[in-house]
Amino acid sequence: MSERTRRSVLKAAGASLAATTVAAGVGAATSDSGWTVAESPVDGTLHDVQYTARDAHAVGGGGVVIRRTDEGWRKLLDGGPTGNGNNLYGAAATDDGKRLWFVGSSGAIGEYDVETGNLEDRSAPMDVTNNFNDVAVVGSAGDAEVYVAGDSGKIYYSFANGEEGTWDYVTPGSGSALPAIETFGARSAHAIDTNGRVFETTDGVTWEPIGIEDADVTFYGLDSDGRDDVTVSGGNASVFEWNGSQWTPESLGDADLLDVETEDGDGVAVGGGGTIFERAGGRWSQVDTPTGANLKAGAGDDLAVGASGIVLER
Repeated sequence: MSERTRRSVLKAAGASLAATTVAAGVGAATSDSGWTVAESPVDGTLHDVQYTARDAHAVGGGGVVIRRTDEGWRKLLDGGPTGNGNNLYGAAATDDGKRLWFVGSSGAIGEYDVETGNLEDRSAPMDVTNNFNDVAVVGSAGDAEVYVAGDSGKIYYSFANGEEGTWDYVTPGSGSALPAIETFGARSAHAIDTNGRVFETTDGVTWEPIGIEDADVTFYGLDSDGRDDVTVSGGNASVFEWNGSQWTPESLGDADLLDVETEDGDGVAVGGGGTIFERAGGRWSQVDTPTGANLKAGAGDDLAVGASGIVLER
């Protein structure tokens, strides 16, 4: 299953709950573009949001995990996989959406069963307690390949669902921090570092640089849908699109764009000061939002989360 197909399936699975939740939020701040501030059960920063087989989940500061239900957003976990309150920075769902993987500070890694509520602590692989920024998974629940990227510049990977003793690592670049990683198929993924590099693997082990020359901005967000379909977002509202042979850069404004999601040519990028850019008909344009809070991540074209527990929906 391709990355874009997986996201579409998981988003569709939560569509009915999403409609109910937005309806329940009538009266909240709403922008002309349809973005609405949803009631949030937390006030700490939410760093990532993902669709699963049980609607959307978000992770954030203090190790919190929240979920959208038909009564609104509810807190599921507090304290992270170890219970020590480590911040959670990245999350990813298995292809079937039944497991949510999340990573964070001090080597935190968790595998959460969204159907049963069971949490497996996979923290500190190979006794590593570095800060992990993002996680990517491919495969079904209980049988996933797992890739974790962090501040050390290393990618830790397991082809056996993160079981103890199955982890290894590779340093794809110069050792600069890796803010984002995403799979686009079995043993196939892209990653970005803070030194202006994008890396690709097609065997899960060997990573090769594919750009970006003279980008001159820090990279933050990554969307990987195939070897010829990659989008990177960064500082100065920069977006870079890869078609398999060349990068096309575009500067949209001033805000740092911390995450980007694309599908079939359309897309959404989110960032500082409540900034959201939308891509339609081959063009990016900024839209109004009802918040000035920094937005850290988005899911699909209808969810964004960020500072002070902000959740935007439409």
